[in-house]
Amino acid sequence: MLDVRRMQVLHAVIGHGSVTAAATHLGYTPSAISQQVAALEKEAGIALLERVGRGVRPTAAGLLLARYAADIGERLAEAEAALTDLRAGRTGRLTLHYFASVGPTLLAPALALVRREHPGVTIDPRLTEPDDALAEVERGNADLALVVRRPTPDRHRGIRAVHLLDDAYQAVLPAGHPLATRPVIELADLADEPWVGSEPPGPCLAPVVHACASAGFSPNYVAKSEDYATAQGFVAAGLGISLIPRLGLSALHPGVVVRRVGAPEPVRTIYAAVRESSLRQPALRALLDALKAPAGTRRPENTASTAARSG
Repeated sequence: MLDVRRMQVLHAVIGHGSVTAAATHLGYTPSAISQQVAALEKEAGIALLERVGRGVRPTAAGLLLARYAADIGERLAEAEAALTDLRAGRTGRLTLHYFASVGPTLLAPALALVRREHPGVTIDPRLTEPDDALAEVERGNADLALVVRRPTPDRHRGIRAVHLLDDAYQAVLPAGHPLATRPVIELADLADEPWVGSEPPGPCLAPVVHACASAGFSPNYVAKSEDYATAQGFVAAGLGISLIPRLGLSALHPGVVVRRVGAPEPVRTIYAAVRESSLRQPALRALLDALKAPAGTRRPENTASTAARSG
């Protein structure tokens, strides 16, 4: 195989008209330049230069390789420039996985900020179930995933867990429900109520199950939904009460009221699972900063007061 560096030396000799001039330009000795050309001729199996008086001129083979060397030099320069842009965060691609309730409230503002700061970076957000998102990062198909269950170092090597926020579940009641007069509802007070499920089995439902068990009961589900909007509709229709996390209450049904839940308060903890090797990307670091910094202000903190006015 031809040595690319030796081809660049040959190109310099032909371009500058002599071994001595090429040596001066490249910062080598004339002897070193001659050795490089001789080695390239051996690789090529044909003479590349011929002596003319005190100088040299290229053979047909030398001219051919010099043209390719020029092309290779241009491509290498382009590669170096592209690599510089990638290191600086001006270009690149980020693939991330998220689950539905964090999309409009947590992720969307962060993506908007990163796209303003890194307009040349392609960001590919993909909606995925919380349990599946971590697997995509493990397989190398995603740079970041928003998850509820914390990745552990012993089971998920090469993945860093970054805590983003604790998302507390709120009691969602039909407008006019007797408990709606309380600013805070103890979870045990909901033991005898009919319940509307708002979560499919998985990491988001687990905090509710554990909290209810701590309060000494298991919910009596009379209706189940796997999305928060439908669950609110069931509650508004009077089918029962529900627990929905704050991030899932960005769009509030006019027929429900929302109240804080007292101890034990169900809380789901949201993490960013990130490939360690991806942390060198400036755009990914900017995304993490955007997800963490405004976490408190992104929660719909005024949900309860808005719900109270609605009720």
